[in-house]
Amino acid sequence: MNTSVSQSQIDYYQENGFVVIEDFLTPDELNYWRETVMNAIANRAGQKIPGKAGKVGEDDGINNDADYFSKVFDQMINLWQTDEKVKELICNPCIGEMAANLAGVDGIKIWHDQALFKKPWANPTSWHLDTPFWSFSDRRALSIWIALDDATLENGCLFFIPGSHKKTGFENPGIGKNMDSIFEYYPGIKNLPSVAAPMKAGSCSFHNGLTIHGANANMTSGSRRAMTCAYMPNGSRYNGIQNILTDEQISELKIGDLLNDEHQTPLIYNKE
Repeated sequence: MNTSVSQSQIDYYQENGFVVIEDFLTPDELNYWRETVMNAIANRAGQKIPGKAGKVGEDDGINNDADYFSKVFDQMINLWQTDEKVKELICNPCIGEMAANLAGVDGIKIWHDQALFKKPWANPTSWHLDTPFWSFSDRRALSIWIALDDATLENGCLFFIPGSHKKTGFENPGIGKNMDSIFEYYPGIKNLPSVAAPMKAGSCSFHNGLTIHGANANMTSGSRRAMTCAYMPNGSRYNGIQNILTDEQISELKIGDLLNDEHQTPLIYNKE
């Protein structure tokens, strides 16, 4: 596993809000990640988020319109909480150190992982932000996106708007059906160029949670599978948004409380 990041990669990430790291996984590691993630999904038997069984259609707040968004991607959240092998992969302190170095923070916690699979002929993922969905507000929060299949222009690779993380905020525009809905909130970004991020399987990207990003439709008869994880800087505080937290967890929190439940948001890296 290639878990080193150079100063030039850190500088690129800080300037543009994303960075692609080629050959993150070796071929053998890629096969293991694929097998582990697919087994964990099968064992979940359709439960999207641990602790939220029985709430029809409930997820992290993104897929509110099943008629359209169920055809954008299949989403399974916090596999690390229900599968020990996924936990070992996701809670790897070496990946946490990568995230910390890119974000410029001392400590990194897991916020949540997500398997994001675009089925054949899936709809595009509209331009959106990540952090406004989450239960904390920190401009340094970020995610890793690991390609389990080749992510191509044809099957739904990511696109980013470089530098947009410097201009966006914590208001939540959501994910609309229209690709350009977010620009109603950020009209000054509408004319900035976008950058495609195709990746071969086993490569990864990191992106800031306030970087505007989206993905193509899957115009192929094959799947585009990715495993992702969102990271929270250590010391982040509850902002009143429920997101992945259970009703029981919410009942014990008030706005401004530290999010320090190691069973929900484990610390995976802390700079000595």
